[in-house]
Parts: sequence; C-alpha cells; structure tokens
Amino acid sequence: MQFKDYYQTLGVARDATADEIKKAFRKLARKYHPDVSKEADAELRMQEVNEAHAVLSDPEKRAAYDQLGRGHRPGETFRPPPDWDAGFEFTGQAYSPGETADFSDFFAELFGHMGGAHAGTRHARTGFRAQGEDHHAKVLLDLEDSFTGATRQISLRAPKVDPQGRVQLETRTLNVKIPKGVHAGQVIRLAGQGAPGMGGAPAGDLLLEVQFKPHPRFRAEGRDLHRTLPVAPWEAALGAIVAVDLPQGSVKVRIPEGAQSGRQLRVRGHGIPGQPPGDLLLDLQVVLPPAKTPRARELYETMARELAFDPRAQEKD
Repeated sequence: MQFKDYYQTLGVARDATADEIKKAFRKLARKYHPDVSKEADAELRMQEVNEAHAVLSDPEKRAAYDQLGRGHRPGETFRPPPDWDAGFEFTGQAYSPGETADFSDFFAELFGHMGGAHAGTRHARTGFRAQGEDHHAKVLLDLEDSFTGATRQISLRAPKVDPQGRVQLETRTLNVKIPKGVHAGQVIRLAGQGAPGMGGAPAGDLLLEVQFKPHPRFRAEGRDLHRTLPVAPWEAALGAIVAVDLPQGSVKVRIPEGAQSGRQLRVRGHGIPGQPPGDLLLDLQVVLPPAKTPRARELYETMARELAFDPRAQEKD
C-alpha cells in the first residue's frame, strides 16, 4: 500500500485553515468534475480530490492523519502500525464497506473502522432537548489488568478547531475502573463523558474499546491465552511437570512423554478470568543446551553413538 499525501493532492500547506481547504477543494472540483472537465484523467483525479477533502475537512480524521503520516512521503510503501489510532477520541460511526468503496485502500485501512461499530450516534430529542452524542476511543491496557482489575489513568486526544480554523489536539485525562476479566474488544461505557446535551438534556457516553499492549510472552484471543513454552530435551523425551508463570500467579503443567516441538497443550480455565474463564494454550518448543564445554560435547557425542537416531529417516522411506 502506498502512502497518500492529501495536502499535496489539494495543493495546500500542512497548516492550512479549514477555509483554505474548502476553497482548494472547490477550485479542483470545478477543474476535474467529470460533467464539465475535458481532462483525460478527470474521473480519477476527482476521486483523489474527494478522498483528500473527506480527510482534511474532518478535524478528527485530519488530526489522526497528521500524526500517523508525519515523516512519510507520497508513493512510498506504507503500512500503519498496529493500534495506531489508540488514544484518539472520535465521534460518530465507522464507515460501512459501501461508503469506502469509492476511496482507496489507503483510506479504508486508516479510516474504515474509525468510530467503532458500537459508537452509535444518539439523538434522543424531546422538544428542544437533544441527548449528547456518544464518543468512542480505543485504549491499550496491560494484560495483567484483566487478571486483577485496576483503576487506570487514561489520556485521550480530541481535535479542536481554533479561531483561525486550524486543527489542534486537546488532551483530557480520566480515571477509569478496569473490571477483572476484561478482554480485547470489550467496551467499557463511561456514562456522561461524551458530547454535552442540548437544552439541558443528558450528555452522551464515552465508549472505550479495550485492546492489550503487546506482551513479551502471551497473546490473547478472546479469553484464551497463547504462549510458547520452552522445554528441555529430557523434559520432552521423558515427560515432566513444569511450572508456567501466568500474568497473575502460576500453574503446573504436565509435559507428556515423547512431546515434540510444535505440539500444543491446552490447560482449561487458566486464561483470562470470566464466566467461563478462557484456556491457556501452550506451544511446546524443545530447546537444546549449548555444547560449549568439554563435558557437554562429550554427552552429545555419547548420544550420537548410542541412540542411533536419524531425524530424517522418514524422508528416506
């Protein structure tokens, strides 16, 4: 996927005001609109202009794009980092696949999920009263929080347009109670922390979509936890009982006799807490001790002579 420079497409500076962006879009629309343009590539250029305008005219998309695109050049190979949009506070709903069909893969990859499927826009109206809009943000938590529960200080960034029409990011910090057993994709609702209501109506809610920070040993899928478990050759060959550290506590696991690298063991009920809890899935990896000492080399040489083991024997059949 190639990086797109939306500012270059519209021919405006990166600090352009909202009014300057609007004027540039209108000028290009008059030039490339297929109904009036005589340019050979008018339809393609109009699609590019529409896409750039869709991003730069929206303060939320523009703020996220500015942060993500810093240091990238148009046309270079680009892949957004995982959870690049974490910590941004958005309004409204995500685009549907039909709504992104006229835009590039670059746009769909960045903004196709912005707002989240559960970040609905609520307008409960009674007379001149209107309940505030719900806001949405993705937050990254430590996996350990799901085992213990916690109260965490969460900082969110939301774009604001200053009097000169330029987008600036404002940060607000909230103390959020993380429930025990929270899992990736779960939504924590903070009542009244969305947009203000009108006419004295209640404010909207803030919906925090939980994702986990990368963990050095574990990978979460739903409530299940995956990890690679290194085992010594004698543990794999003879069987053993080993202790496996968890994000909270530990569990003893039986390694079956004759286990091979790549075998997966399932330990039920030792994943993320819940009703029911998830499972712990262990991918065995047989690790050889190094032959760095004379004694270690002697042991390996003895094994080579006496075991008469050929790991490639099946390939010769």
